Amino acid sequence: MGNQPSGKQVRKAILLENKNPIENGFKEIKPLNEIQSIYLEAIKQNDIIFGIGSAGTGKTYVAASYAAGLLFHRKISKIILTRPNVETGRGMGFLPGKIDDKYAPYLQPFDSVFTKTLGRGFYEYAVKNKDIDPRPIGFMRGSSFEYAVVLVDEAQNLTKTELKMLLSRIGKGCKIILSGDPKQVDIPDSGLEDSVKRLDGIPGVEIVRFLDEDIVRSKMCKQIILAYND
Repeated sequence: MGNQPSGKQVRKAILLENKNPIENGFKEIKPLNEIQSIYLEAIKQNDIIFGIGSAGTGKTYVAASYAAGLLFHRKISKIILTRPNVETGRGMGFLPGKIDDKYAPYLQPFDSVFTKTLGRGFYEYAVKNKDIDPRPIGFMRGSSFEYAVVLVDEAQNLTKTELKMLLSRIGKGCKIILSGDPKQVDIPDSGLEDSVKRLDGIPGVEIVRFLDEDIVRSKMCKQIILAYND
């Protein structure tokens, strides 16, 4: 039997075959405004980080791009992705396929960021190898997160019980980054602000609040958010 290729050789081969290659190594994230710079620094310096505020401010983009860089440079063992499976129509149990297939639609925001930052080939390899690991909230009890970044999107739709369970999974070398907008709650018992109040002031926990003026998605997005806030 021949020698197995190293992780570095596999990564190089993926980049060469990738339709959207990272030609000169991973391109580090560049914040678009002051609040994104503050958020990025908070992520670097803390273990649990809350990004609270309006849609379109780049909360998910900043967090996922930073995590992608850590994975690319092998400073963490994996990225764990999760968000609440809150729908307005059919539940996950009525969708076709295995649990991974059912959960895939909820992870679209992460998919677009990782495709852009890592390239489609590297991203698909990482998902196949469980280096990027989507997990429904309900499957996390009893787990311990170590040497990983946990990205939690739409955290405003998690209950107090779910957030306590999720946050207490944190282990050695782990960061948990939660993004949420209290103005877009779709459940009657959101636990996001409760968690913020309880954890605020604990060393290693940081809360960064985004304002409507920080919206960067588009001018139209900003105008729509402002219109609905009246």
